[in-house]
Amino acid sequence: MNPPLPDTVSWRKLALPAYGPTVLVAIGYGAIVPLVALSARALGASVGMAALVVALTGIGQLVGDLPAGALAARIGEKRALIAACLLDAAALFAAFLAQSLVMLAIAVFVTGLAGAVFSLARQAYLTEAIPVRMRARALSTLGGTFRIGSFIGPFFGALIVTHASIGAAYGFAAGMSLAAAVLTMLLPDITSGRRQARAEAGHRHRSVWSVLAEHRRVLLTLGTGVLVIAAARATRSSIVPLWAEAQGIDPATTSVIFGVSAGVDMLLFYPGGAIMDRFGRVFVAVPSLIILGLGFLLLPLTSGPITVGLVAALMGLGNGISAGIVMTLGADASPDDGRTQFLGGWRLCSDFGNALGPLVISLVTLFAPLAVASLCMGAITWLGSAWVGKWVPRYPPRPVGGGTRRDPTSTRKP
Repeated sequence: MNPPLPDTVSWRKLALPAYGPTVLVAIGYGAIVPLVALSARALGASVGMAALVVALTGIGQLVGDLPAGALAARIGEKRALIAACLLDAAALFAAFLAQSLVMLAIAVFVTGLAGAVFSLARQAYLTEAIPVRMRARALSTLGGTFRIGSFIGPFFGALIVTHASIGAAYGFAAGMSLAAAVLTMLLPDITSGRRQARAEAGHRHRSVWSVLAEHRRVLLTLGTGVLVIAAARATRSSIVPLWAEAQGIDPATTSVIFGVSAGVDMLLFYPGGAIMDRFGRVFVAVPSLIILGLGFLLLPLTSGPITVGLVAALMGLGNGISAGIVMTLGADASPDDGRTQFLGGWRLCSDFGNALGPLVISLVTLFAPLAVASLCMGAITWLGSAWVGKWVPRYPPRPVGGGTRRDPTSTRKP
């Protein structure tokens, strides 16, 4: 038996060290994301090679997802978070010093590996620390803090580049990761007692593959739904600026459109979490996909800044209410024995969706106009909403000790 966690949490003690590192890392990430391609170009990369260097962050996350689960299971979530922040800081400092394209590419790839460990460990930590009745709000707030940091970061990056250099932005991001490591040290190590209790009870450390094999049904059902959610979100971020450019909208106006959409997105993360905790996860998961799918279907009907902006805001609404849904569903489905290993596989589903969504747009546009690609993505998203509606539970999960735990893929009402 695992020692139960208390049903109350001292937010005054937990909120800053739990969410602060995410804000700091996200600010650093937001500061350098628009600059990676420019750095690669300055080091002699072609346009295609620069795009590949940018993609190495996502590739690093995909490669690091399963090892991240194994690492967190070995050393604990708190230590994994600190290690991820330090590794990220080292990689960003290497990017600051990079004098060759190869060195920059390696640094960007390592930031992806660090991001995989950080994302998994923070999700696993809050899953353990927060009572089930508050889980969706806690994880939605986590998703919201990352959005806030990512929104603020580019402004810091622009300020630094204006008064210093692109390289200095990497130094700033490294400083943010170091500050996040220091703040993480203030986190109470609440999971060490559970690991010790498992060891004393004779539970052996389990491999990632054994945990994933045991829970393959959940990963093939709920995990597929999460893949669609992630694909729709990632595609939204790429197709809106492409459509705006195709309609002759200038970059400055496109940035304003994105800013408005991001503002709508940031305002709705907590209400979405409250709905999930009160009524159940499905009442956010399905509507968010329906709204995103509607945005994809309406986008080809737009032509000017106002209509594109309205559709972008609609998609921001769909994305905003679903903040934290992927982490919440993963937390609900994760087993007590082998949680971090399971979450490694769960995040692999999500990150694969992040990569797959924009790839669908690229493949369709090889043979058809961008409008057709948008319509295809809208159809996929709506089909995904039906799949998610089938497999996401329609009830709020019971707290530990509240009775027999239901199969997380069941759709029956209690």
